[in-house]
Amino acid sequence: MKKFAASLALLALSLCATGAFAAQPEPWQVRFQSAGTAIMDEVAWFEAYTLWFITPITLLVMGLLAWCIFRFRASANPTPSRTSHNTVIEVLWTVGPVIVLLFLAIPSFQLLTNQYTPPEEPALTIKATGVQWYWDYEYQDEENPLSFTSLMLQEDDRAAAGKEDTSEYPRLLAVDNEVVVPVDTTVRVLVTASDVIHAFAMPSYGIKTDAIPGRINETWFKAEREGIYYGQCSELCGKDHAYMPIAIRAVSQDQFQTWYAAAQDDLEGANRALMAELESDDGEKVASAAE
Repeated sequence: MKKFAASLALLALSLCATGAFAAQPEPWQVRFQSAGTAIMDEVAWFEAYTLWFITPITLLVMGLLAWCIFRFRASANPTPSRTSHNTVIEVLWTVGPVIVLLFLAIPSFQLLTNQYTPPEEPALTIKATGVQWYWDYEYQDEENPLSFTSLMLQEDDRAAAGKEDTSEYPRLLAVDNEVVVPVDTTVRVLVTASDVIHAFAMPSYGIKTDAIPGRINETWFKAEREGIYYGQCSELCGKDHAYMPIAIRAVSQDQFQTWYAAAQDDLEGANRALMAELESDDGEKVASAAE
């Protein structure tokens, strides 16, 4: 029994080490991607909450339509009613929707307020600029600024980049340079574009902001779990709109500081060192479980 439990633990950690914490679309997925922020948890809760209203209302309307079609068909009701007013019905279909809307509006406004109100002053600011068809990123640090371009990873470049594991670096979503952020840190994102309208969307973080030329929109997130998260440009921006992914890698504070310092001089080398450290950490977890 102990061996069986150990095998299960080993399998679970092995999955974690091979990209189980990569938040991305899954085959036959009907719900949201796994949440990486508290805001996304609220979004998922609100979606489930609204279903408690949408489902019975839909069934009620369908039932009333079916009943009216059957009860008042011409063969069963050759002489149609001339009723033009019913006070009870008028009150019900006025008061009922108002009550339902109040139950939806209050949590909706609370969620909207939270989405636009960071819990604290952002410790890190990143500017994301949409370009046909890639993203430019700038870490807004006066003393040690960092900027780079993030392009969709081509299949022929996987081996050279060390990103052959498609479970962690999926086709059409993986990029050559991920945005790296520390967990448990409020990050401000300034979103704009250099040519046409794009949109910066990260489903697992619950953010989606238009990137408009000549204008800067602001959003924020606070990653709660380490891992790599994927999004895409969500505004039709031209022929390669579908090939403009967004990738954010959340790591520990120490790992972020090490990566950021190294990236000042060698971004590619810093990325490789970070990936190697993460793979080593996952390997140690799997080995510990096996013991």
